[in-house]
Amino acid sequence: MSRISRVVVTPVAFADPPLLNVVGVHQPWALRAIVELHTDSGLLGLGETYADEAHLARLAAVATAIPGIDPFDLASLRRVVVDVLGQETGGAGASFGGMLDVTSAVDTVYSPFEVACLDLQGHETARPVSELLGGRVRDTVPFSGYLFYKWAGHPGHPDDSWGEALTPDQLVAQARTMVDGWGFGSLKLKGGVFSPDQECEAIEALHEAFPDLPLRLDPNGAWTPATSLEVAKRLEGVIEYLEDPTPGIDGMATVSAGTDVPLATNMCVIALEHLPPAIAQDAVQIVLSDHHLWGGLRRSQLLAGIAETWGLGLSMHSNSHLGVSLAAMTHLAAATPTLTYACDTHYPWKTQDLVEPGVLDFVDGAIAVPTTPGLGIELDRDMLGLLHEQYLSCGVRRREDTVYMRTIEPDFTPNTARW
Repeated sequence: MSRISRVVVTPVAFADPPLLNVVGVHQPWALRAIVELHTDSGLLGLGETYADEAHLARLAAVATAIPGIDPFDLASLRRVVVDVLGQETGGAGASFGGMLDVTSAVDTVYSPFEVACLDLQGHETARPVSELLGGRVRDTVPFSGYLFYKWAGHPGHPDDSWGEALTPDQLVAQARTMVDGWGFGSLKLKGGVFSPDQECEAIEALHEAFPDLPLRLDPNGAWTPATSLEVAKRLEGVIEYLEDPTPGIDGMATVSAGTDVPLATNMCVIALEHLPPAIAQDAVQIVLSDHHLWGGLRRSQLLAGIAETWGLGLSMHSNSHLGVSLAAMTHLAAATPTLTYACDTHYPWKTQDLVEPGVLDFVDGAIAVPTTPGLGIELDRDMLGLLHEQYLSCGVRRREDTVYMRTIEPDFTPNTARW
């Protein structure tokens, strides 16, 4: 049986447009880390995760302790992560992007190594990861077009191909590009940027332009419970769900009690310990899973089982990501019977990738589940090298939307629960 013989963690950077949100604006470069697990039999398994400095330090510490592990022995892998993080960080929590905070870094560090082990298991057994997760229940996985308010380009840089999107008409044009180019059958707008009235007007314009497409609005907790209820009343029958309109489980419970519009979250329920209070208070009706946060693919399946038990809807959250993450998301979604909504993805916003093309193509807003061994993808080493060089030269070392926004608008303050 193969053993892990070598671990390589490579931080990379790829161009990111100026996408606006409640805490600021995306920086010109998005960061990710690619995890390679090599075995003594010559196999390679891939994982992908965040790449801020603190996370890279944790990944590096764990990487030194993994050689010798059987990639099928995930229990031993998790014990190594727990032991190393206990020694290295005292079990401290972690924060990602200024909006997602976890009390323990174990799950976020374990996840890319688990995905890479599952990729190795697939190569060892000549089976796709979806079969290792119990078998695919769908041959294609639907995704939702992810709309953003954005500037035409980063200040001091040329305008990007998407152009400006600050008005309802401009967002409708952006949506047409998404629908025509990728065939998405649902649309999600990242809100929390302008007043609730303005964002409602944008959703109403999208509804008029695309009357048959389900719509979602996610202001990342920008509103008070009272404002959230006003928006829910205005958009009832227009949106399929409202995502994180207000911060915290208690605030979401207040909104939930006053509306029939389903509430979704990837902010107040992002770990297993958040489920009991959220369920007890009926704070959310839909959980947006994210294997990077929840601890990998099998732990995300545990979440899916809990959601099914308690009658919760299930979808999938996305951050700026590359093809390794997209492949893992696709296999997980393929093997999750209770996935009730199309998954989020930032993938159309990227202009570079480091997996060989042709496998993760969008057709009618969906990706065909790879059927070749493992994740079904191959690493493009030339692109890995290029994106690593971009990491070394770009100067970005952590995601700091607020800090970057203040270099452009010095008086900017995050809008959480402002309206």
